[in-house]
Amino acid sequence: MTENVPDQTHSLGSAPNNPFSSVPIEITISVGKARPLIRDLLKLGKDAVLPLDRRVDDAVELYVGDKLIARGQLEELDGDQKGQLSVRLTEVANLQDGLE
Repeated sequence: MTENVPDQTHSLGSAPNNPFSSVPIEITISVGKARPLIRDLLKLGKDAVLPLDRRVDDAVELYVGDKLIARGQLEELDGDQKGQLSVRLTEVANLQDGLE
């Protein structure tokens, strides 16, 4: 399930006249995938390491449902939120046509 996010940068913007603009949605951040054989998966236990198909510095993908909406880089917050993860967006899909 790989979709291309356009290279141009778009703003997610806001829609103040839209009654749904204040409804929260869930965004899933994908850091990678693992494809172990079932026999290897059955052997996994506590402290097992499951390699992903991405490196630490690779972009993460942001999804609403199964629609890719953006890509970005993982960052760690500072200050009172030190240690909490965040995502700095590097590419944003044009959402004007709605989520498909």
